[in-house]
Formats: sequence, C-alpha cells, structure tokens
Amino acid sequence: MAQPEKRKVLIIDDHPIFCLGMSELINKEDDLLVCASVESAKKACPAIKQHQPDLAIIDISLKDGNGIDLVQEIKKHFSGLPMLVLSMYDESLYAERALMAGASGYIMKQEAIASVVEAIRRVLAGDIYASSSVKEKVFKRLTTSSQSGDSTSPLDILTNRELEVLRLIGEGFSTKEIADRLHLSIKTIGTYRENIKEKLNLKHFTGLVKFAVHWLEQIQH
Repeated sequence: MAQPEKRKVLIIDDHPIFCLGMSELINKEDDLLVCASVESAKKACPAIKQHQPDLAIIDISLKDGNGIDLVQEIKKHFSGLPMLVLSMYDESLYAERALMAGASGYIMKQEAIASVVEAIRRVLAGDIYASSSVKEKVFKRLTTSSQSGDSTSPLDILTNRELEVLRLIGEGFSTKEIADRLHLSIKTIGTYRENIKEKLNLKHFTGLVKFAVHWLEQIQH
C-alpha cells in the first residue's frame, strides 16, 4: 500500500535546541515532515517560496523581528498558508493579537511538546487552535465595532514591538538589556519608550515602569 503524502511543516524559530526537538517530534508522525527550519524573519518568506510548506510554525521572539509582524507579512504574500504561533509567554499577552494578525493557532512552548502535533493537525484541518476564552475575545472584536476610542489597554493601542518593549520593562529589564535582547540600538528602545509613554498618557519613566509591572501582574493572574 502506498504511503500517504506527508504534509510539510516549516519552523521559524531562533532557538536551535528547541527546533531540533520540535523537528524530531514532528518527524515521528507518519504523515508529517519538517521540510526546513529558519532562525530569522528575513529568511521566512524565501524559505516558504523554496519549500512550499503546508503549515508554518512561528515563534513570537525572533532575532530580527517580531513573530506577529511576520504573521502579517506572510499573510500578505502567502494568504493560503496556515500559521501556528509558538511562544513562551502566556496566551493572555499575545494569543488574541496573533489570531487577529492572521495566525490559525497559538500554543505556549511549555505545553508544545505534548500538544504540538494535535495543534498542527487541527490547524491543517482548517480549525483554530486556541483556548475558548481567546477565541471568544477574537470573535467579539470581529463582530463589534469599537467606536468609543477610549481604550487604555496596551493590547489595543500599542504596536507589536511596543508591546514587546513594555513587557520587558515590566519584567525588570534595563534599556540596554532590552536593546540587547531585541537586537536593536539603545536609541531605538528609547524612542519606543517615549512612544509608549505618549500613547498611555504617562509623563515619567517611573510611571511607565509601575504601569508595566502592574499590567503584567493583571494579565497573568
């Protein structure tokens, strides 16, 4: 009997050990195959063109960019490609935004080893893989027009990169440490900080730090 054709998976993640483990897990399945893995957003679209995957797994944090921005970019150029976003961060922080950007699923790295194959199969079948609460939030966003314009939630008013900077501020990282982690200049991080303060109507950096810490505590509990 002929073997079923394997569905191809592209992994976009800049953690080599995690990539290797994920590849081994996926390749154990009779009908799935990791066709390639790349470590940067810049290499993602060329890899998609070259390997023609059936699904892309994308990490939120990449050396040269933000995974959610990459989801939007891939959606623009490869609209039919399903994407599963992988993150070490709680879904309350990024899942809703990832799905709104065009991903078909969101899974946390802590549970990925046990659940990734199920998530891949669900997404390949055309389903959305996320918690019920996240899917409900996305549905409400898509079906209600928010005309009030008075939202002060960072999830609503900050860009993906600004949200990432705010999270790192809340986790206690200095400007230099944030610049190093995101592979950006200290000046660029300073610009992001000023943009965040302006959007959140905060006058001083100490106020920004307090806001970031309190906000992280709220969404993670």
